[in-house]
Amino acid sequence: MDLLRSLPIGLYLEQPVTWMHHLDSRVKMFWLTSFLIAPLLANPYCRLGLSSLLIIITLTARIPWRVWRQQMGWLLMLACFVLLITALAPDGMAIDHQIRLPPEPEQLTLPQPTDYRYIIWSGGPFTMTRRSLDLAVRISTTLFTLVYSSSLFLLTTAPEEITAGLESLIKPLRRLNVPVTEILLTFTLSLRFIPLVLEEVQNLGRSIRTRAINWKKLGLNRSLQVWLMVAEKLLENLLLRAEQIASAMTVRGFTSPNQHQVEWHQLRLRWCDWLALASLLVFWGVRLTWGWKI
Repeated sequence: MDLLRSLPIGLYLEQPVTWMHHLDSRVKMFWLTSFLIAPLLANPYCRLGLSSLLIIITLTARIPWRVWRQQMGWLLMLACFVLLITALAPDGMAIDHQIRLPPEPEQLTLPQPTDYRYIIWSGGPFTMTRRSLDLAVRISTTLFTLVYSSSLFLLTTAPEEITAGLESLIKPLRRLNVPVTEILLTFTLSLRFIPLVLEEVQNLGRSIRTRAINWKKLGLNRSLQVWLMVAEKLLENLLLRAEQIASAMTVRGFTSPNQHQVEWHQLRLRWCDWLALASLLVFWGVRLTWGWKI
């Protein structure tokens, strides 16, 4: 399962157990939703504060360096690259303007009442304006906040905890005849099926490498035929795995999810969860007070 272990996003960290692992999954869902909603209509300082808060949470949780580098290192590099490119790119204000000169060359221009400058920096073909810098901060921080907050949630929350938390939150939908149990059972099976998909992809990739195929001699048409055969074999193996899982569930008596419910995880709010909820109220108080876009 080397392919699964090398993926930088979406893995669950079993060891070491951090303080984030002890939080209730529902509390972490509330925090995740807050991080996804807070950047909307927020000023640049608030967006930078959200990114900094995620970094502080990661450092205080004492996540190992190898995981920290895989989870956040490349994403920080991508966000900084987007920030630099967007800040130096044209800001989209394609307006032709002409400086008004006095009628007489000897007459001096009037001094500016303030030190405001629309162009922050200019060098050669690159120009950084206030609009381009604001757009760069919005894009880079939104990219980092949305992706990394979700990744940090999956890093510290087991699939069973996610399923139990979702079932607890959407349980009132049963009054509207929504099949909550069936939806959660399907969600749990899909989370468990992802490693099987990655394993099949890895096995097929290794089988192709061991055959040492010379793609240049095959040409485009034959190469496409080989990849179509690989895709067909992958689909066939996945359907076989799905049939085996269905047969195993049927043998164990899972004929109906309502009659054969399994308690995946025991949900219980502790003092650390109440502290996290109180911190969430402070978070939204600061966001609603000083975080609006100017």
